[in-house]
Amino acid sequence: MGGVAAIARAAGHRVTGSDRNVYPPMSTQLEALGIELIEGYDAAQLDPAPDVVVVGNVMTRGQPVIEALLERGIPYASGPEWLSREVLRDRWVLAVAGTHGKTTTSSLLAWILEHAGLQPGFLIGGVPANFQTSARLGAAPPGARAPFVIEADEYDTAFFDKRAKFVHYRPRTLILNNLEYDHADIYPDVAAIERQFHHLVRTVPGGGLILWNAADEHLKETLAMGCWTPREGFAGHATPEAHWTGRTAGGVDDFSCFEVLELGRPVGTVRWELIGAHNMENALAAIAAARHAGVTVESAIEALHSFAGVARRMQLRGEVNGVRVYDDFAHHPTAIATTIDGLRRRVGSARIVAVLEPRSNTMRMGVHRDSLARSLAGADEVWLYTPGDLGWDPGAVLAGLAGRGHGRGDVAALARDLARTLRPGDHALIMSNGGFGGLHGKLLAELGGAVPPQTR
Repeated sequence: MGGVAAIARAAGHRVTGSDRNVYPPMSTQLEALGIELIEGYDAAQLDPAPDVVVVGNVMTRGQPVIEALLERGIPYASGPEWLSREVLRDRWVLAVAGTHGKTTTSSLLAWILEHAGLQPGFLIGGVPANFQTSARLGAAPPGARAPFVIEADEYDTAFFDKRAKFVHYRPRTLILNNLEYDHADIYPDVAAIERQFHHLVRTVPGGGLILWNAADEHLKETLAMGCWTPREGFAGHATPEAHWTGRTAGGVDDFSCFEVLELGRPVGTVRWELIGAHNMENALAAIAAARHAGVTVESAIEALHSFAGVARRMQLRGEVNGVRVYDDFAHHPTAIATTIDGLRRRVGSARIVAVLEPRSNTMRMGVHRDSLARSLAGADEVWLYTPGDLGWDPGAVLAGLAGRGHGRGDVAALARDLARTLRPGDHALIMSNGGFGGLHGKLLAELGGAVPPQTR
């Protein structure tokens, strides 16, 4: 929603917004754009009456501002609906969908297009360092449909529209990164999510292109429901349906250098700052999607060499007394495991201390608790945030870590106790899809360092 606000501002509208507990990087981004942010959801937000209210999916019936909106008959739309109508209608939309990797892949794709001089618009659920903003209206070249990259989320749209957000976007180029069970608060099982992805596939024209993870069984099942668009598969290793594959190169095992292969033939080598097999797969998808929009593979690979990463995706937040503290958005067992694996390949035998906040609705419902210990097994030590309202007993997860797991129900106590156990050479990997109560800054302070400005 912050990104939608930024795009509306760039389109010439006066924009205000209301929310609760907004934290960096979005809060600082909105402030820099001059967008007034008001705390809370009271009815006074609608005075004076706006021309249109763009409603986020966090809003529910019963909220005073929503009840007043309906009672007064003020025009309203969901974020995806407004974006589709006002921005995407005349664009070449490149959408990135999937359970994992959407933000990084969208950022990679936007940077490749930017590097090629196409000045894309974009709406991304994170802040790519190359742009320092999560959203941009983009430029429209004369006589061409300007590209627009969008992170295509399967979460539902709004309290009045229970379809997945991504059915509004009508992409010409679609990336399907992967598909796993998530969002247990709205989907009863993985089959229900596959059905939503099928609805998205139905919106891609016959002249478009679908890039899909050819190693993902759930995506195979989804595409088997019907597909009317040419498609190219990608995978981290050779599979019968993979048009694009990759393999480590340069004598390193952490995927900071890898070779790109098209139909088994090497077409270039990527050397970059990212690590992990999952990021190599993200890159393969972005390279293929960019080529569909007219960017050569050579140009795409060159762009990746200068890709600067994404805020909160394995972002180094500070180093104090030899302890490196990272911030990562991982909140699903698969993402947790792949993130730890990527870091392990980079740091070798150095100690990795994983710190997890089970914050997503799915996590808090306990859906992943049986697989959580396995996903954290690659870390040398694990600290789990266990607030009193978690909703399930974390004891089994901690027990499954064979003495390497610790639980704390208070962020300040977690920072203090964690700091006491860390030693020079350790890598503290903090994982959450929220602000984690400012744990990153608190930990750095406990370790003896200055608190970074964005955590104050």
